[in-house]
Amino acid sequence: MFDVSYYTLPNGRKPVKDFIDSLTPKMQVKAMASIEILEEFGNQLREPYSKPMGDGIFELRIQFASDISRIFYFFFVGNRIILTNGFIKKTRKTPPGEIEIARAYKADYERRAMYE
Repeated sequence: MFDVSYYTLPNGRKPVKDFIDSLTPKMQVKAMASIEILEEFGNQLREPYSKPMGDGIFELRIQFASDISRIFYFFFVGNRIILTNGFIKKTRKTPPGEIEIARAYKADYERRAMYE
């Protein structure tokens, strides 16, 4: 079993929580179910549920009917999974800016974790 946490900005805001809260109720349920699957299978999770995006970033793939969402995450020491940010997928290709945000959050988390 893995420990899933939300990345927290220095000001206390949790971008992925804000994203999940912005989804429709049915998509929220689907997102939380997908997070539970990630919590159970962790680094063994593969497509269609999860896909590596490079630099240690993965995307959790969530679909309900024709709606598609993605949540980025990375693994950390001690079976921890940190969810960073999410977006509603409207095109075939993942927007590079969303991956860059996930990379920046990962770097920030790792930097701050060194001083805890």
